[in-house]
Amino acid sequence: MKGLYGRLIDNHPLANIAFLIVLLGGIASYLSLPRAQDPEINFNWVSIVTALPGASAEDVERELTGPLEDAIKQVKDIRFVSSSSREAVSSILVRFEEISERQFDKRANDLRREIQNKASAELPPDATDPQVVEITSSNGFPTAILVLHGAAGEALRAQAFALKREIEGLAGVDQVIAAGFDEPELHVDFDPGQLAATGLSPMQLADGVAAWFRNTLGGRIRVQDREWLARLEGKTPDPEQLAQAAIITPQGRVALDEVAQVARGHERSGQLVSYNGEPAVMLSITKQARTNTLQLVERLQAHAVQRNTLLAAQGMRLTLVDDQTHATRSAISIMESNAVFGLLAVLATCWLFLGSRLAVLIGLGVPFALAGTFIAVDLVGNTLNLTVLLGVVIALGMLVDDAVVIVESIYYRLQRGEPPRSAVINGISEVGLPVLASVLTTIAAFLPLMLLPGILGDFMFIVPFVVTVGLLVSLLEAYWIMPTHILILGLDSRRSRLQPWRERFTRSVRVKYARLLVTVMRRPKAGMAVLVLVMAAAGGALASGMVRLEFFAFDPIRLFYVSVDMPAGVTLERSLDEAQRAVRVVEDALPASELRAVAAYSGLKFSDTEPVYGDQYAQVLVSLLPRGDGMRDTGDIIAALRPHIEALNGEGRFSFLELKGGPPTARPVSVKVKSDDYPQLRAAADAMLAEVARLPGAKDITDDDVPGRNELRLLLNREKLARAGVAPGEVSRLLRLYGEGEIVATTRAAGEKIEVVVRARPENFVDVTELLQRTVALADGRQVQLGELVDHELRLSKGYIRHYQLTRAITVEAELDRTLIDTVSANDRLKAAWAALQPQFPGVELDFSGELEDINESLNAMGRLFALGLGLIYLILAAQFRSYWQPVMILVTVPLAFTGVVFGLLLSGNPLSLYTLYGVIALTGIAVNSAIVLIDAANERRAVGMSVQHAIIYAARRRVVPILITSTTTIGGLFSLAVGLGGKSLMWGPVAASIVWGLGFSTVLTLFAIPLVYRLALQRRT
Repeated sequence: MKGLYGRLIDNHPLANIAFLIVLLGGIASYLSLPRAQDPEINFNWVSIVTALPGASAEDVERELTGPLEDAIKQVKDIRFVSSSSREAVSSILVRFEEISERQFDKRANDLRREIQNKASAELPPDATDPQVVEITSSNGFPTAILVLHGAAGEALRAQAFALKREIEGLAGVDQVIAAGFDEPELHVDFDPGQLAATGLSPMQLADGVAAWFRNTLGGRIRVQDREWLARLEGKTPDPEQLAQAAIITPQGRVALDEVAQVARGHERSGQLVSYNGEPAVMLSITKQARTNTLQLVERLQAHAVQRNTLLAAQGMRLTLVDDQTHATRSAISIMESNAVFGLLAVLATCWLFLGSRLAVLIGLGVPFALAGTFIAVDLVGNTLNLTVLLGVVIALGMLVDDAVVIVESIYYRLQRGEPPRSAVINGISEVGLPVLASVLTTIAAFLPLMLLPGILGDFMFIVPFVVTVGLLVSLLEAYWIMPTHILILGLDSRRSRLQPWRERFTRSVRVKYARLLVTVMRRPKAGMAVLVLVMAAAGGALASGMVRLEFFAFDPIRLFYVSVDMPAGVTLERSLDEAQRAVRVVEDALPASELRAVAAYSGLKFSDTEPVYGDQYAQVLVSLLPRGDGMRDTGDIIAALRPHIEALNGEGRFSFLELKGGPPTARPVSVKVKSDDYPQLRAAADAMLAEVARLPGAKDITDDDVPGRNELRLLLNREKLARAGVAPGEVSRLLRLYGEGEIVATTRAAGEKIEVVVRARPENFVDVTELLQRTVALADGRQVQLGELVDHELRLSKGYIRHYQLTRAITVEAELDRTLIDTVSANDRLKAAWAALQPQFPGVELDFSGELEDINESLNAMGRLFALGLGLIYLILAAQFRSYWQPVMILVTVPLAFTGVVFGLLLSGNPLSLYTLYGVIALTGIAVNSAIVLIDAANERRAVGMSVQHAIIYAARRRVVPILITSTTTIGGLFSLAVGLGGKSLMWGPVAASIVWGLGFSTVLTLFAIPLVYRLALQRRT
C-alpha cells in the first residue's frame, strides 16, 4: 500500500493537473450559479382557488368549498386541509406529508384529477375552473413589484394588459399577478322603464343580443370547380355596431340603442390601487425555479426604462417599488464577506503556528475544497443562496483541520532530519486513521441533519450537504495534493527569520500546558468536581430561564404592510380612502432617507399564509430603502410608526405585517378553535381572544370570523308563481339581469377576452327593497313587480367561513414581543387557560399550530437526529479504537461543548433558538476531533510500554499545538459570522456563534478533562 501511495504522490503532473481542473471547474460553477436569497424548495403545499361571482360566503361554502373538500378526501398523504369561503371566492390550502418529490408529484396529480372531476360534476356552471397551484420558494413571494400609474380609465387598463403580457414573456418570469386590473367587457345597459314600454322583457333582450352576437360557420360550398367557405359573422368588439342590432317583437322591430346603452367597460372592480395619489395597477412578478434573481430584476428595470419613454406621452409611468435585489445581494454579500474574513483568520492562525510556507500549503487546500463543493452544488441543480454560503462558512474553518494535523506531523519529522519522502509517508501513516476518524465523525454529526423534517429541514438541507462535500474534498487534498506539493517545494531547506521565535512559542505553549495538566492530574477528584460544577451551572442557567428563548429569529425584509380592516359592506372606494389616511401618516413619519415607496390598495390584504379578498380590506405597502449605517431596522421603524397609525380615528382597524426572510412560518400565536356548532364556536373564540390579550407582549391580535355585508335574501313563493304563471327559472334570470348582469356572449380583441354583459342600468338605490319594484312580464301581457312573486328578508351575511381539517373553525392569531415572552411559554399559558375553560364549551376543540407546530416538529426531530449522530460517531470511534469505553470517553466532549454554548449565550445575551440547536448538533462532530487525536496518541505511547498517566501527559504535550491550531482555525472561520464582522444575520449568526462558543469552551476543557477521564477510566480497569 505504501508503494502504491508513494507512486501516487511522486506523480507531480497528475496532482497538479487535477488541482487545476477542480479549481477552474469550481470557479466556472461559482460564476454560473444562479443567485437567489433562498434555496429552491417545494413546500408540499397546493393552493386551490375557485370563484363564483355574486355568491355570499355561505353560498361559496355550500356550492364550492364543500364539494371540493369532498374531492380532497380521496387523496392520500395529506397532512392538513385549510379552507376559507368568502364572498365570491373559495380558497383551499392543502399541505402534504413529508414525502419524496416523486411521490408528491403523483399526489399532486391525483389532487388535480379529483378536483377536475368534482368541478365538472358538481360545481355551478357560473363557477370558474379551480386554479391548482403548487407553492414553492420561487412563487411564494414576489421577486419584484411594479406599479403602472398616471392616467385613469381604459388607457391605464389597456397599457397594464400590454405590460403584463410583455413581462410574462421575459426570461425567468413565472407569473405576473395584476392588482387593480379589470377584465374588459361590452355592456348592454337597458332602461327597465323603456324596455317595459316596448313590451320586451329583460330575458327577451338578453336572448336577442345573444342571437345577434354570434358567429355561425356554414361550412364549405362548391362553386363550379372550387370550394368556398360560408360564415355568418355577428361578433364585434365595436359597441356602436352592436347598438344597431334590432330586437324583433310582436309589435315590430326595436333597435337596441332605443332601450339600452351599449358601451365598452370593464368588470366590477375587485381591487383599487393608488400610488402617489394617482390611479394605478400593481404588477407582482414571481420567478421560475433556478432563475437568477439579480439578472431578472435587471431585465425588469431595463424594460421599465424602455417603456417609460413611450408611456410618458400618455401621462403614465412604470415604477419599480420593491424587489429582492438588495435582500439577495445583501444576504450573499454578508456570507461572502464573512467567508473572506474567515479565510484570512484561518491563514493567520496557520502562519502564527506553522510559518508562511506551511500556511500557504494548507491554505491552498481551501480554494480546492471550495471549488469541489461548488461543482457539486452546481451538479445537484442548486442556486448560490444563503444556505449554500452558510455551509461554506461553517466548513471553512474545518477544511484545513485534516491538513493541519497531517502537515504538522510531516513537519515534525522533517525537523528531526528525516528525508522528505519518508517524512510524508510516515507522517500520514501516523495520523492518517485519526484524521479520517475525525472527518467521519464530523460528517456523521452533519449528515443526519439532512433528515430534518418540515420547512426548516427543507431550507437547511443543503448545509450538511455542502459541509460533507467540502470535508471529503479537503480530505482528498490533504492525503494527495498537499503531500505532493510538500515534495515539490521541499520544506526542509530554508528557515525564515521568525521561525526560531515560532519554535520557542510553540515549545512554550507545550511546556506551560504540560505543567498545568500535571497540576490538574495530581488532584483528579478536584478536577472532576470542577468539571461537574461547570456543566451543572450551565444546566441550571438553562433551566432557570437565564437564557432567553426565541425559537425563530429572522432577518427582516425591507418591506412591511399596514393592514386596514373596514366594516362589512363598505365600498372599495371607502376602504381605499382609509388606506390613504395611513399613507399620509407613513409619508409624514418616515424620512426620505428610509422610505423607498408607498402604495395603497383596497379589495386585497396579504396575510402570513394567504391573500384575503373583499371590499372591506385594504392595505398599505411600505417599501424601505436598503439599510445603511445609522439607519433603523424594519422592526424599529414599525415600532415608531405604530402609535401614529393606531391614533387614526375612523372606521378602519389597523394592524402591521412584518415580512421576514428564511423558512416561512405562521404567527407565534395561531390557535384554531374548531366546532360545527357556531354559537359555541364564537363564544369559545371570544374567550380565547381575552386570554391572548392577557399575554405580556401580545400585539396585532385578530380572528378571522368577520361579518359580511348586508344581504337581501329572496325566497320563491310557490303559490304566487303559480297564480302569475311564471316559471322559477325566469325569476332567477331576472334577478341576475337586474343585478350584476348576465354574460350572453364572448369575443376577443387585441388578445383579450371580452364578455358581453346584459344588465339593468346601474343606479344607486336609496333602499335595497327598491329592487323588488322591478317589473316582470307575464304571458298575457300584464306586468307585475318582482316583490309580488317572492318573499324576502334582510339579514347580515357571513363574511368569512374557515374550515380546518374539514371542520368549521375560527383562527385566533397574535404577534409577540419576544423580549417579554417566547412562543412556547405563550402557548403553554393558553393551553393552561383552555384547560380551565373547556368545560364551558364541551363541543369545541383547539388546535395549537402556527409557529408552535413548526417548533415542536423541529425539536422532536432534532432530539432523534442528535441521538442518531451520536450513534454514528460512537460506531466510527469504536471501529477506530477497537474499544467500548474509549468512544464513551471521547463523547464526554459533547456536554462540554453544550456547556460552552450556554455560557456563550449568557455572555452575549443572544437567545436560544432552533438555529442555535442546529449548531449544537453540528458541534457534536466537531468537538470530538481534539479528543480523538489526543487519545490516539496516548494509545500509541501505552503500546510501547508507558504507564497510563505518562502516556496521556506526553500525548497531550505532543498534540496540544495541532489541537489548538485546528480549533482556532474552525473558530476563526466562523468568528466573523458569529459576531457580524462582515454583516449580521439573525438566522445564521446563532449557528456560527453556537459552534464558536461551544468549540472554544470544549477545547479548553477537553485538554484537561480528557486526560483526567482517560487516567481514571483506564487505571481503574487495570
